[in-house]
Amino acid sequence: MNLRVAIYLRVSTVRQAVKDLSIPDQRNQADAYCKEKGWTIVREFVEPGASATDDKRPMFQEMIEAACSKEQPFDLILVHSFSRFFRELYSFEFYARRVQKHGVRIESITQQTSDDPMGQMVRQIFAVFDEYSSKENAKHTLSAMKENARQGFWNGASPPFGYRLVEAERRGDKIKKRLDIDPNEAEIVREIFRLALTGDGTGPLGIKNITTYLNKKGFTNRQGKQFSMGHIHRILKKETYAGTHFFNKRDSKTDQDKPLEEWIPVKVPHIITHQDWELTQKHLKERRPENTAPRIVNGPTLLVGLAKCSICGGGMTLRTGKGGRYRYYSCATCKRKGKTACSGQSVPMKKLDDLVLDALTQHILQPDRLKELLTKLIHKVTEDAKVRKSRIKEFRTSLVDVDLRLGRLYEGIETGGLELDDQLRSRINSLKAKKEDHLKLIAMSSRRTVDVSKVLTLDKINLFADAVKDRLQNGNNAFRKAYVRLFINDIEVNKPAGEVCISGPIAAVEHGICNIEEMDSGKVPSFVQKWRPQGESNPRYRRERPAS
Repeated sequence: MNLRVAIYLRVSTVRQAVKDLSIPDQRNQADAYCKEKGWTIVREFVEPGASATDDKRPMFQEMIEAACSKEQPFDLILVHSFSRFFRELYSFEFYARRVQKHGVRIESITQQTSDDPMGQMVRQIFAVFDEYSSKENAKHTLSAMKENARQGFWNGASPPFGYRLVEAERRGDKIKKRLDIDPNEAEIVREIFRLALTGDGTGPLGIKNITTYLNKKGFTNRQGKQFSMGHIHRILKKETYAGTHFFNKRDSKTDQDKPLEEWIPVKVPHIITHQDWELTQKHLKERRPENTAPRIVNGPTLLVGLAKCSICGGGMTLRTGKGGRYRYYSCATCKRKGKTACSGQSVPMKKLDDLVLDALTQHILQPDRLKELLTKLIHKVTEDAKVRKSRIKEFRTSLVDVDLRLGRLYEGIETGGLELDDQLRSRINSLKAKKEDHLKLIAMSSRRTVDVSKVLTLDKINLFADAVKDRLQNGNNAFRKAYVRLFINDIEVNKPAGEVCISGPIAAVEHGICNIEEMDSGKVPSFVQKWRPQGESNPRYRRERPAS
């Protein structure tokens, strides 16, 4: 009987597919088997580098859909062994019975069985042994990879953006590799974290605005494509950049984090400080919409979203009394869940507003206090500038090398020594792209090498203090709220102790002084833009216009 046959060819790893070891052999054996049987091969489904432990295989699914279609393009699915089809008993039987309902059966070249009950039992025994073998192999492979990670070596996946793989040592024919910093990509990673923490003139940027900023500047990912919000979010969440990479962190099947004790830390060169990474995670966690909604920032109440209850740590929201004549900041946890969750505390709104504004104008915004606060910042920025100048020097050296290589290629083409074929054209384009990236990185780093000690002069500090005091005392509520949120992160209210603790970023003060012209022009600093989880876009923010 001349059956129409679809052959399914699969290898487990991309490496096998690239080296072309298994698929051609499977194809040759299938051809010979069908010729011997007098069957005709009408379809071929090739799955390079896909595991048979699940059904997340595009060609496999296409084959199943074709087998179950009304057209019935083939009568039999032929595999080298049943493990090529599936390595898990339940799923094997599920799909085998599904195609059998449409008149299509599965046959193996090396594990032939009959269609009677005995043959089905033998096939199931093969599947059981394949499943057991797969799980044992996976266990031993993972154990070897864990040990490899404990020794500080990389386990074969593509390195994170910002890193490259370098040879660490050789053990026989095996090359052990470690992560090393890629200078070009690492500078973009530093820029992403800088934009997330301090921004580029309008306060810290959210994921959407960071993505827009990088794409407008012409920066691209490793594939030469524009950055996506998902990519930016993954970079900001990855602890690898702070010097510790975790292997065996997630379950590949469930995509859930494994227990912390199963994680294996691997020390790698850090691109940012651990302090900056932790601060970024704090922003990501605290500034999600479910924690601080945009309406809190845009609403009329001055300190909602900033004031927190010292007892439970929850936010304090507006509460009114006597038909709205009295207004208070009250613990939201107590209000929602009752006194069993928090005993609660309330403070008259005007009293807390005046207290915070007075603390800003009479204490923080005094020139002597500002100078004291900025001393450490100036030292840190100066040290960062030295490192940045060193990177610029490296980029310039690399840029000279790229120009020399391009020059040699152009000279070879002009003199006739080289033929401008597709391979050479691709090489020239690659070098030109590298040159363009170097120029962008040099320009970006150069903008950050301003001598802050010269910019933060006493005159500018005095001018800045006077300008902000005027806005806080005489501006409308929108102005006052914008400036309060620019300089204050948290206000912890401890009424029983009679204390209010105010904290805020020194970087905001430094930015305000360096950009005092913005205040003179009537601009209002935007509030810190909110983060969304999983790389979604930021809520749109609003800049209040100055009163006319």
